[in-house]
Amino acid sequence: MVTQYRRYGVAALVVGLVVGVVGVLPTLAQQARFESFTLSGASPTASVSGSTNGIFALSNLAGRDRNGTVCAGFADNTPDHIMVLQQDFAALTLQVNSGGNDTSLLIQGPNDGTVRCGEDTDRRNPDAMVQDQGWSAGTYRIWVGSHIQGQRYDYSLTVGP
Repeated sequence: MVTQYRRYGVAALVVGLVVGVVGVLPTLAQQARFESFTLSGASPTASVSGSTNGIFALSNLAGRDRNGTVCAGFADNTPDHIMVLQQDFAALTLQVNSGGNDTSLLIQGPNDGTVRCGEDTDRRNPDAMVQDQGWSAGTYRIWVGSHIQGQRYDYSLTVGP
């Protein structure tokens, strides 16, 4: 009889842990290492900051983005920022400023299948930038990486139309 109670106790514990973990997953998926922000028609721009310091290859998330751009660089496996668009935006630019260090960007959202990647702003500026059209309302995960694994660069990220 004691064995039967132990089985029920273990089963109840396992079910409780599974329900608890499943209930927390949506919250964990929305967490970021640094600041999150929201854009709307009334507030269409944002500026946040953080630092690169990852060993996770961004190509593990996406080899290429929706435009065929290679997703290069290294970042943490947790997104650096969460961006929420309260409405559709015809065009947005995300620009990294790390003082001219060799950075990269990966933006995933509003679904897991839509990825945008960016690298050098131009030949003289290796800071990353993504300029693109057709941003749907929703939640986006943003990784700011460096081209050297584990390299730490402080940066600011500006976003706007």
